[in-house]
Amino acid sequence: MSSTSIAFTKRQVVISCIIKIITVISSIVGIILTARPELNTELGCGVIFMYFTIQSNILISLICLIGLFMLIKNKNVTSTWLVFKFVGTIAITLTGFVFSFILAPAFGKGAWNVQNILTHAIVPVMAIADFFVITCSTRLGYKNIIYVIIPPVLYVIYAGIGYLNGWKFSGGLNYPYFFLNWGSQAGLFGFSDELPFIGTCWWILILLSFLMIVGFVYLVISNSIYKVKKLKPEN
Repeated sequence: MSSTSIAFTKRQVVISCIIKIITVISSIVGIILTARPELNTELGCGVIFMYFTIQSNILISLICLIGLFMLIKNKNVTSTWLVFKFVGTIAITLTGFVFSFILAPAFGKGAWNVQNILTHAIVPVMAIADFFVITCSTRLGYKNIIYVIIPPVLYVIYAGIGYLNGWKFSGGLNYPYFFLNWGSQAGLFGFSDELPFIGTCWWILILLSFLMIVGFVYLVISNSIYKVKKLKPEN
């Protein structure tokens, strides 16, 4: 990863700072609401931090806070930070995608409460928007795509340790999400007629492949914006 500094226009700085602030506030409020037992009887204050949703929200918030500090203080924003921003953005994209298209349909209408909207929709959308605002001033190499699998792989290891040691997640289960239930009828590479339908290893491979594809698409878009911006004549 290179540490080359990146220059931004005043407009970029203002827009990015606003988006970062919205991201951080939405994440904090969403986490606080999720931890309140009167609003969420399934998750306790401590248990919520065992989930990828909260962990990815914390990750992207920390990345945004660091970026916000650098922009406000006119510090050099490096391409190294941008790689972390890229990884955090893909991680929070996974959070939004999995909840919206895999978990929410299983939970029903009650899934879209205030805290879930904040942590699974507002934060991901803002983080993605900020990524493209920032990356239009530089070109991020495609070799960085491999880094996007680090957070989910670490979480799989974490959840696997929890499964083996009988940690209690929501509802007293020893796994956080149905697709990380190593003891399901589908097993590791099998299939079943009910959730999770396919084995845990299949789910992991599918989601990691999805992340790589999303990472590639994001870089194609951001690098295209950068190219167009460079070709655009100065006023």
